[in-house]
Amino acid sequence: MRVLITGAAGFLGSHLCDRLLAEGHEVVGMDNFLTGDPQNLAHLAGHPRFSFIRHDVTNFIFVPGKVDAVLHFASPASPNRKSPYGYPNLPIQTLKVGALGTHHALGVAKAHGARFLMASTSEVYGDPEVHPQPESYWGKVNPIGERSVYDEAKRFAEAMTMAYHRYHGVDTRIVRIFNTYGPRMRLDDGRVIPNFIKQALRGEPLTVYGDGSQTRSFCYVDDLIDGIYRLLLSDEHEPVNIGNPAEFTILELAETVNRILGNEGGIVFLEDARDRDDPQRRCPDISRARKRLGWEPKIPLEEGLARTIDDFRRRLAEA
Repeated sequence: MRVLITGAAGFLGSHLCDRLLAEGHEVVGMDNFLTGDPQNLAHLAGHPRFSFIRHDVTNFIFVPGKVDAVLHFASPASPNRKSPYGYPNLPIQTLKVGALGTHHALGVAKAHGARFLMASTSEVYGDPEVHPQPESYWGKVNPIGERSVYDEAKRFAEAMTMAYHRYHGVDTRIVRIFNTYGPRMRLDDGRVIPNFIKQALRGEPLTVYGDGSQTRSFCYVDDLIDGIYRLLLSDEHEPVNIGNPAEFTILELAETVNRILGNEGGIVFLEDARDRDDPQRRCPDISRARKRLGWEPKIPLEEGLARTIDDFRRRLAEA
């Protein structure tokens, strides 16, 4: 296939480029570098089956030549208001890429008769009242909260994707991505795993908000990309959760990072400054992915953290 990937210079987009090229496909990457990093694609320079278009997908998208598949991954993704790449600091851009960007990406798929895969998120479930979260759960989202620019952009993007499927017959797929980590995450991303790894590498105490009892499930990027690739090749049109159902408290995560790195800085508990819409628990029900894609994650947390730490250590040394 010849595949267009929007957000190609992002954490997930760049790993998708690698996987699709490894499978023998041709890849056209697209990014405006708002939150993507050119270094994530530097290793693909000169690759005979990779090309790149610098473009903001909130404007009309034109790709010369045939397109067989469109993977729409363009969007800020970090909820951290202290990070310049966090969507609280890019609210209008986040809403526009979810609405206009999705519209334009779907237009490419419609024009070429291509299959379309949209990157959605576990954030569509908001602060859930159902645990773990199945795809049938409609969510509990604050439509005017600080996180709403991302949550509602993705919910709207899902609605538009299904509208194009039902009205125009576009061959669509929706992946709901749960917390993912791994090499190429931005060092200043602001999310919990990059924060903990940087602090531990510097011998600093790891900062935990509240008592650390809030939970997350962490999926290593290689597992996630495998699930996305299987979904792309499937005939599944309903949303599919892709994530790791193993649930950890933030305190358990901090203790694991410190143990792997031998960090004697310990842990410091800070006043809970999390956003009021930050979910207390988040964990996927992956029954649909298991049944319809034959997929489940394979890489345990400690192994994935070790690989991520190696990448962070190298990049911090080069910085």
